[in-house]
Amino acid sequence: MLAPLRARLADRVARWARERQGTDTLPLVLHSRRLYILPTRAGLAFALLLFIMLIAGINYTNSLALLLTFVLGSCLLVGMHECQRTLQGLELLHARVGECYAGVPGAVELQFANASRQARHALAVRSAGAGATSFDLAAGAQATVPATFTAPQRGRHALGRLELASTAPFGLFRCWTWLYLPLEALAYPAPAGTRPLPRAAASQESRQILGSAPGEEEWAGLRAYQTGDSPRSIAWKAWARGAPLMVGQYTGIGGNDHVLSFAGLEALDLESRLSQLCAWVRECARRDAACALQLPGVQIPLGRGAAHTTELLRALALYGAVNP
Repeated sequence: MLAPLRARLADRVARWARERQGTDTLPLVLHSRRLYILPTRAGLAFALLLFIMLIAGINYTNSLALLLTFVLGSCLLVGMHECQRTLQGLELLHARVGECYAGVPGAVELQFANASRQARHALAVRSAGAGATSFDLAAGAQATVPATFTAPQRGRHALGRLELASTAPFGLFRCWTWLYLPLEALAYPAPAGTRPLPRAAASQESRQILGSAPGEEEWAGLRAYQTGDSPRSIAWKAWARGAPLMVGQYTGIGGNDHVLSFAGLEALDLESRLSQLCAWVRECARRDAACALQLPGVQIPLGRGAAHTTELLRALALYGAVNP
C-alpha cells in the first residue's frame, strides 16, 4: 500500500529538484545549495538510543550517562557535517555516455576531481533503475568513474538524472545530489531472432547487389555462444557431452557476403524485424563478413569492419525516427 505513495512522493520531489536546479553544465562544482542530507536507518537508531540514554540519565541523575550521551551526540553532529563536506566542493569535469543495445545496461563515464586537501570516501553514483558504483577519491586526485544506464527501447534517449551520494564517515547520514547532465544515448535494437543469416547466393537480386559469385564457406572453428546466434549453428553434440554452448564459425569469399533487408521477415512486426537484422549484423561482424543493408529509405553499401558495423547498427537504431 505504501509503494504507490512512495513512488508519487519520489516523483514529486524529483520534479521539484529539477525545477530548482535546472540542467547542469560541465565542468560542475557541487555547492551546499544543491546538497540534500537525511539520517540513515542506522542514524535514526543511533538517535533513538541517545534519547533513551538521555531519559535514563535524567531519571537516575547519572552524570556519567549524561556525559556519554552528550559526547555521542556531538559525534553525531560532527558526522553530519563531515558527511555533507564529503560532497561539497567536488568537481565533475567531464561526462560521456556510450552507445548500447535496448534493454542492456550501457556505460557512462564520469570524471571527478577533488581539489581539497582531504580524501573523500564512500562515494557512490548511480542512474535510475541501475546499481550504484562506489569509489573513493584521494586528496588532489582525479578519477574516471563508470556508471550504467538502461534504455528501454531503441533510438535516442536522454540520460536522465544521476544520483551522487555519500554515507561517510560513520554511515549515520546520507548526503546526496542529483545530476541532470545534457547527455543523449543511442540504443541499438535488442539482437534477437532465430532466422538463418541470408547468403549472397540466395537470389539473383542478391548477386547483382553484391557483385560477386556464390561460394562455399569453410569451417573455421568454434566460439562461445552469444545472444542472437542461430540455434542451427550451435554445436549440439558438444553440448550433449557436457561442454558449454558453442557456435560454429565459417569463412569464405563469395558466400561470405550478405544483403540484409526485410525480405523474408514480412510476418514479423517492425521491432522484431529490426532485432533480427541487428542479430544478423552482429553475426556478420563476428565472421568478418561483408554485408549491405537495404531498407525502405536506407541504403548502405557492402562493407565490413568495426566502423561499418557501427554504421549499420546506428541506421537500425534510428530507423523510423522512434525518438527524434
